[in-house]
Amino acid sequence: MVTEIGALIERVCAERELECESTGDAAWVVTLPGTHKLKTACNLIVGEHALRIEAFVMRHPDERSEELWAWLLRRNARMYGVSFSIDAAGDVYLTGRVTLKGLDEDELDRLLGAVLTYADESFDSMLEIGFGSSIKREWEWRVKRGESLANLQAFAHLADEETPG
Repeated sequence: MVTEIGALIERVCAERELECESTGDAAWVVTLPGTHKLKTACNLIVGEHALRIEAFVMRHPDERSEELWAWLLRRNARMYGVSFSIDAAGDVYLTGRVTLKGLDEDELDRLLGAVLTYADESFDSMLEIGFGSSIKREWEWRVKRGESLANLQAFAHLADEETPG
């Protein structure tokens, strides 16, 4: 079964022009290109009965962790195929498990699309919750030095907020 699922993964990625690399006998990493989160590495691990999906989204937040966890849990209620989870260090992942029975090109496409959509659409909000103070400091530092703000434009509204204390 691993051989068939591996061929399916490689075929779907080739047809969609996604970077895909075998990382073991039953594992592949697919690079999903995004807009907000520029790249999401999605690990696909084929087990005896299920395909496991794991994608790192962001490291442990510097601040407001509980607010971020609550936000992620609310998002999970509306998601397909994968959900947000955290590891022992508090890093955020998208994880899922689906049966190998019935896994076809369309379903794999839906799952990869779900990972890309959830990682990309959530990324700026997650950064704002977990790293808002750092983003504000970085914005101020760049303004003082005349540095580019191009990759911080999603957070321009934070620069307008008053910094406490």
